[in-house]
Amino acid sequence: MSELQRRSHATALTGADSLTFNFAALLAGRASSVHTQRAYFRWVDQYLVAVAGLPPTTGDARLRRMSALPVTVLRQSLSAPQLRAWLGQLVAAGHGKQGLSQARAAVTTLASLMAETGWLDDYTSAAMGNVRLPGADEGQRPGRWLSLQQINQLMDAARRIGATENQAVRNYLVVAMLCTMALRREEVSALRWGDVTVQNERVVLLVHGKGRKIGMLDVPKPVVGALAAWNTCISRSERRPAPSSPLIRRLWKGGRISRQGLTPDGIWLIVNNSAEAAGIGHVAPHDLRRSVAGALHEAGVPIDKISRLLRHSNVAVTERYLSRLPQRNEGAVMMSDLLGLDEVEWPGF
Repeated sequence: MSELQRRSHATALTGADSLTFNFAALLAGRASSVHTQRAYFRWVDQYLVAVAGLPPTTGDARLRRMSALPVTVLRQSLSAPQLRAWLGQLVAAGHGKQGLSQARAAVTTLASLMAETGWLDDYTSAAMGNVRLPGADEGQRPGRWLSLQQINQLMDAARRIGATENQAVRNYLVVAMLCTMALRREEVSALRWGDVTVQNERVVLLVHGKGRKIGMLDVPKPVVGALAAWNTCISRSERRPAPSSPLIRRLWKGGRISRQGLTPDGIWLIVNNSAEAAGIGHVAPHDLRRSVAGALHEAGVPIDKISRLLRHSNVAVTERYLSRLPQRNEGAVMMSDLLGLDEVEWPGF
């Protein structure tokens, strides 16, 4: 590849040390799913924070970084030993094999694209591709499974932390959709007003899921009410929102509604702040999807209905999903009852 061709994939700023690599533009040819792209950006960002000492980024700042990665830093940071050491750090932090596999794929894809465009030698890229995953627990980390009371506390807190009416309505709508419809945060961020329609006298939502999958979900009445309230808030500034406009919006200071959509990181922040205000500890958006599945399963809802809600490809996937939830193991409690043990008050406890 000629120097001119290589430079078409990079941006020259003020000198050789200021060349940047547009990972975001080239990744689209390898990973068409926006969910995969976002995950790769997150892992590459974490890699460069750990290996190169760059400050962490989120949201638009992360996208800007992925569109202009410093070539000099990449050349110094991309190597098989450094990748192997980083994966070991992820294991120590408790990441499971699924997360490790995605992290490795993100960094090796970056190295491969760098090699294709001539900014990294083929030997280094191939060596990184041969790095094996270190030992780790199977599957995903267990995460949290919230009780129905905790879910209600979270939804109430989402409204309370709103500094303005617009923020309170938006926050409640976001958390209500996560807590009833089991949506992923990326799916909530991608929603448009045109995705909300009425079919056979039912309000339904068109959800753009993983791998370009599309699903239709019935919208519960409380969420319909929250959507109507949010529509009223938006209509005060732009009359009727266009079907192609983002459903969940950013807010300016003072509560004024932006025309830009809220990012998945913004949705994560709403959930995190709501959980903190509710006093229930750290909660991630995917914990809510997990909690919906667990609550329905405990209530005796047939697994095929849970599978349709989660939009899994088949019931077997849902069964594996439910098997990862913290299962009841009451043998020790039963043995204690058989022994007739009483609680003992210990001094100092």
